[in-house]
Amino acid sequence: MESLQNREQQEILSRFFKTAPGEYGYGDKFLGLKVPQTREIVRLAKDTPLSEIPELLMSPWHEVRLCGLLLLVDKFESQATGRLTDDEAAIRKRDEIVTFYLKYAERANNWDLVDMSVHKIIGHWLMLPTALGSHGIGLHRDYKLRTLDALARSRNLWKQRMSIVCTWKTSQLGDPSWCLRYAEIHLNHPHDLMHKAVGWMLREMGKRVSTDLLRDFLRLHVHEMPRTALRYAIEKMSDEERRQWMTFKP
Repeated sequence: MESLQNREQQEILSRFFKTAPGEYGYGDKFLGLKVPQTREIVRLAKDTPLSEIPELLMSPWHEVRLCGLLLLVDKFESQATGRLTDDEAAIRKRDEIVTFYLKYAERANNWDLVDMSVHKIIGHWLMLPTALGSHGIGLHRDYKLRTLDALARSRNLWKQRMSIVCTWKTSQLGDPSWCLRYAEIHLNHPHDLMHKAVGWMLREMGKRVSTDLLRDFLRLHVHEMPRTALRYAIEKMSDEERRQWMTFKP
């Protein structure tokens, strides 16, 4: 990956991901690779053992960390196919990857690193059997709630983002409860990146599960929602309905 450095692209990415002093990505370093290049490396390196991935995740290079995260996604998805949903060996391998991902969560330290990995690992795990949290194998929703609550209550912005963006997958699979819970928890978050994430996930929940559920949430919270979150949440509605929500009066 280092041999593919692109100086012009480095400068573009450094500006795009806000790496100047005082910005959310301060100190991050880029090789200047485009995402398809990283994905191709992941494809070629898919047999990298789990034991070698920490070296990637601890790298100062943004794209190398992304490579490590995408390798974890690939490993998780290979154990989460329909026929392996209830396979005990696959369940334990998925649990190992989830535990590993959470251990290194702070290394997913920009929004793209979170957004390209968390729903495909943590979000999918929420909907699958697990052996974590108690004796035996089951859905163990209480344990999963505690796991996500710990991310949501963390003081780390990227862990907080994980707790809401992972619900992209749960909404895709038809369960709105995760999105509604963490959207409410983060509703008054001070950071614009979280406003965007909350609105985005609410929009996805409305699209994948029920627009009426989205409307119910908006009726409860429209007056306290940051405008950015509201705009993202209603983005796919008609022009007239968007205007109504932006000027809503009870």
